[in-house]
Amino acid sequence: MKKEELKKNTEEKSEGKIGGKVLSGVVVSDKMKDTCVVSVIRFVKHTKYKKYHKVSKKYKAHDVGNTKKIGDKVMIRECKPISKDKHFIIVK
Repeated sequence: MKKEELKKNTEEKSEGKIGGKVLSGVVVSDKMKDTCVVSVIRFVKHTKYKKYHKVSKKYKAHDVGNTKKIGDKVMIRECKPISKDKHFIIVK
């Protein structure tokens, strides 16, 4: 059974299906070279009051050639660490 799972995982890697988290957000800063700061907003349910509220987090994402500008909606995908803080790349 383990050999079958290993074979399946290697097939997925070769087809490019594996890749980690995919998040969508808005570019809030493009002042660094080949890097954009992307703000990702998600809704979280409060444990006691059962009401949803917004939680945002900023991620540094690799952007070759600085193609994205402030206000652009982008999709970012998790990848291996590029630098100390940067472990996402811009997909779209």
